[in-house]
Amino acid sequence: MSSSDFRQIAVGTESGKAERLFRAAVSAFCSLTRPSRREIGQLEDLTLPLFDNVSVESRRYVAAALSECEYAPAGLVRRLCEEPVDIAAPLLIRSRAVSDIDLIALIGRHGLPHARAIARRKNLNPTIADLIRALERPTLVRVRDPEAEVSPAQTAPSKAPAADSAAKQQTPGVGAENARRRLRSMMRTGEEAQAAQVDPFTGADTYAKLRETALTGNAAFFQTALADALDIDFSTARLLTANQNYMPLLAALRSLDLSEDRAFLITVAVYFREFPHPQAIRTFLDRYRLLHRDAALDKVREWKAVTLSDVVRDAAPTNSASREASNSDDAAAFPGLRTSSRK
Repeated sequence: MSSSDFRQIAVGTESGKAERLFRAAVSAFCSLTRPSRREIGQLEDLTLPLFDNVSVESRRYVAAALSECEYAPAGLVRRLCEEPVDIAAPLLIRSRAVSDIDLIALIGRHGLPHARAIARRKNLNPTIADLIRALERPTLVRVRDPEAEVSPAQTAPSKAPAADSAAKQQTPGVGAENARRRLRSMMRTGEEAQAAQVDPFTGADTYAKLRETALTGNAAFFQTALADALDIDFSTARLLTANQNYMPLLAALRSLDLSEDRAFLITVAVYFREFPHPQAIRTFLDRYRLLHRDAALDKVREWKAVTLSDVVRDAAPTNSASREASNSDDAAAFPGLRTSSRK
């Protein structure tokens, strides 16, 4: 389709003008063997303003067309991936424009429907595949599949494997450690170079330190890194991660201006049991988006002020009795010194 065709569509008066322009622009783009950056940008500039005015059928058509396109515009692809799975499925299954980090975020926002489509991708990152399998079940980690369960008659000749499996199921830290290992692998995939480009206010070193210490499973290590990042004392950082919910930690990470994906990965490593199902992940993301950074910074300042007031209070005399005791000690040490002008 030529540029004159686009102009004819643009000046048309029929009600389906947006529909025709949306489809025609994507069809013309997909016919290009190797589009330039300028052409990719032009397609986004043309189609994104029309997005809300086109039908579900047109969105489904464009998603299917772009799923086979090697140089699909990332912005348009991301917008289509946020649609219901019956529209987004071709892109979730085939598009190269969707990165592993994008896939994790989509699973967090849309849950199992998107996750099941993503599971059909060829060469899917094994750690993402493990995460999807975990979301299909009530727990993140399952040691033995139901099909693999042995009958009572088989337990006698294979006591050692059965005992080993029972030991794994009874070890409370096995599930958490396996999940941390999967998260660590996710963050060290080929997308880590992109993830390392942290906001300059935070710095790559700060995010990397928080991430690595959170994934060790040692609370003290992470609390120390958090205290350094926020410039607060260790006891306050310990209180932030000792709560029954993750809201104080959420405010701390928001004050550092971490992206929602990075904040989630750190939080799920610390509060592992708070995310047993996709809805819990969506709740976290909604809370994080709604928390304004200025409010989070105010919260950090409040923590610092409380710490400072505690220090001042501890440094001051506790009561008049302590002052009198101090005066009597001085009088005993220096008999000529009077505490009053009265004779």
